[in-house]
Amino acid sequence: MKVYKAISLFVGTLSLFFAACEPVENRQVLSNSFDPDDIQVEVIQSTPGGNELSIRMNTPGIAGYWDYIIDTKSSDRVEVIFPIPGKSTFTFHVTTPYIENGDISNVTYPTKSVEVNITQLDHPLPEAYYKLVGENLDGKTWVFDGVGGDNRRWWYMVAGYNWQEFWWNAGGECCPPTDVSGKMVFDLNAGANFTYYASPTATPVTGSTWKFNPDYTKLIINGPADILGNNGCGANSNNKVYEIKEFTADKLVLFVDNASCGSGWVWVFKPAP
Repeated sequence: MKVYKAISLFVGTLSLFFAACEPVENRQVLSNSFDPDDIQVEVIQSTPGGNELSIRMNTPGIAGYWDYIIDTKSSDRVEVIFPIPGKSTFTFHVTTPYIENGDISNVTYPTKSVEVNITQLDHPLPEAYYKLVGENLDGKTWVFDGVGGDNRRWWYMVAGYNWQEFWWNAGGECCPPTDVSGKMVFDLNAGANFTYYASPTATPVTGSTWKFNPDYTKLIINGPADILGNNGCGANSNNKVYEIKEFTADKLVLFVDNASCGSGWVWVFKPAP
């Protein structure tokens, strides 16, 4: 019995020795789960040329988000009533890393775009669009609902986060903004376009866009221009994101908190006569 145990121990030790001498195989080979060229994206219109869209990324195993101009969504599919006629390009941004040539130091995040042509707005839009751009969606001009020294409240300071806690009537009492007589135009002409005029005869500032947040409680301006009266105490516009406090076809009330004076600010606009 003792001899048997000794032989077994010797064989086991010898096996370990030879195993230790075998070369270690590197099995950690970096590979991708997808090829960017194989990513399939499409837009399906419920009617020919219509604005009810299903925007899809059809390749499994890829995470990312859609940028469809009026918003972004972390999903491979977006169902939307799109408000902009004409040709639009939507882009899927891949958030699953792609490793170039197996080099972990060379990681990229591909994108894939798809174009759609909308020839008819055959599905009604959310009501906010008609209020801002006009009943026929053909563009609408907004101006301040007041003039300097009229003692009305249309550009004023409030106490911090409470937009209804009035503090100082800058526009109506003493200090209207420099662009008090200006105007701003919202349209959907091949894009959600925002155009700013510092005065009725000023050169327009173009190249900006606008959009609502998903629940239509905020108006967001992107680009070089900003809303009227965005100077002085109202200069800090929270990165051009404005809370909508009142909104009808005849009135638009916007608000930001923590403006540059250390308080909140309110803007009141009306359609141009």
